[in-house]
Amino acid sequence: MPVTWIRRLLAGGSLGNGQLTAVAAALLLLLLAIEGATLLRLGSLLTVHAFVGMLLIPLVALKLASTGWRMLRYYLGGGEYVRLGPPHAVLRVLVAPAIVLSTVTLLGTGVALLALGRTRGAVVGLHEASFAVWLGAAGLHVLAHLPKLPRLLRARAPGLGLRAAAVAGAVVAGGVLATATLPSADRLQDRVSASIGVDAR
Repeated sequence: MPVTWIRRLLAGGSLGNGQLTAVAAALLLLLLAIEGATLLRLGSLLTVHAFVGMLLIPLVALKLASTGWRMLRYYLGGGEYVRLGPPHAVLRVLVAPAIVLSTVTLLGTGVALLALGRTRGAVVGLHEASFAVWLGAAGLHVLAHLPKLPRLLRARAPGLGLRAAAVAGAVVAGGVLATATLPSADRLQDRVSASIGVDAR
């Protein structure tokens, strides 16, 4: 059954893969806008920041999988992927590695901060540093790919229902993960609020 499901998911070829990437990207842009807004008052919105951060993880994994599949098919000589051509050299050689490494570090340190209940220290520093790198790389990535987003979102290729189910599954998984870690986020919020003398609840 899983093999059949994967085959049906890939039935749309490069166009279907592009649409899956675009849908995941559109949802990520929305969630990242919310996440960015929490930075304006992180001291009182830390719980929301952590909740949205956890919500992002499965969607980020899905987008990395879809873009990784395109890269793999291109380098293995898949006909339609080769015809699409590779991304611009700067995006492929510099931006893509930076965004992948900074994203994994940013999310990983975010999870670690929740698990350890830390508001200061080396992990916080690494979280902030990876955010700075991610912001620059993600900005270039979005500027390069945003013009293609509307066309890919409107694309019609076999496997549309299954791609929608994959995205919905990622959102549900993110919701479960975010809800499960909410008590840890609340405890972290309490520590921050206590340290600045503000009850944010």
